[in-house]
Amino acid sequence: MTRYLVVPQWQGSPSSRAMQLIDGAHAIAGDLPRSATTILDVPMEAGEALGTGIHRLSALQRVRELIGSELDGSGDPVLAVGGDCGIALEPIAHAARRVPNLAVVWMDAHPDLNAPASSPSGAFAGMVLRAVLGEGEPALTIPAGTVAPARTFVVGARSYDQDELDAVAALGITTLPVDALEDPEVLAAAVRASGADGVYVHVDVDVLDPAEVAGNAHPEPFGLTVTQLTAAIARLRAEVPLVGASLAGYSPASAASATDDLGAILRVVGALA
Repeated sequence: MTRYLVVPQWQGSPSSRAMQLIDGAHAIAGDLPRSATTILDVPMEAGEALGTGIHRLSALQRVRELIGSELDGSGDPVLAVGGDCGIALEPIAHAARRVPNLAVVWMDAHPDLNAPASSPSGAFAGMVLRAVLGEGEPALTIPAGTVAPARTFVVGARSYDQDELDAVAALGITTLPVDALEDPEVLAAAVRASGADGVYVHVDVDVLDPAEVAGNAHPEPFGLTVTQLTAAIARLRAEVPLVGASLAGYSPASAASATDDLGAILRVVGALA
């Protein structure tokens, strides 16, 4: 049975709408099975950078510890719901401890591969996947080699910084553009060929075309449709066991307007659960 962990973290976001990620997380939580859902009490304070290149580092560290405590000893698949993309770091570490040769599929309009020294924003949400691969501020990384770049897949990204392009080339990360998912078999075949024993899937709602979801703080045109996204995930799950997942980036304009997008959002939740 899937467990749901709702993490209304906003401190990793670069957006002026960061606080609206809290509304988005709670809106999704309202439609999740109550008996299987835990809503994390995320500290509201911004936190300090502590001399690093990561804004609000101390708050992000605290949330990571809280997530780790909730996941400790859990054997069931967990769908973490954010909040910003930084919520995925500890769930991926948890999945990698349980499953050797873990593949990570990162479905996002942005690859989130910046490093603290090169990030244009200083926001951890733009550095998470680099941290998953062991590069970045030690307080917010997974040990290098835990997740192999050869089993890391960036899907649907269409806005790269130069440092992110360099990281893709240097690390050997596989990228699949939006049009590749016109055939749902493409992603499944790529992950299967990597020799993965299990897969973790992260979805930022901005991987979707802006016409699909309005509550998107970082819209990028020409994204996936909900149908393409869910079909690719379903085909992937038929090939490789899904051992964990996360959904982040939902920032409705207001708590009242959140219901406008929930039909699309819940289809994605259903694919990941």
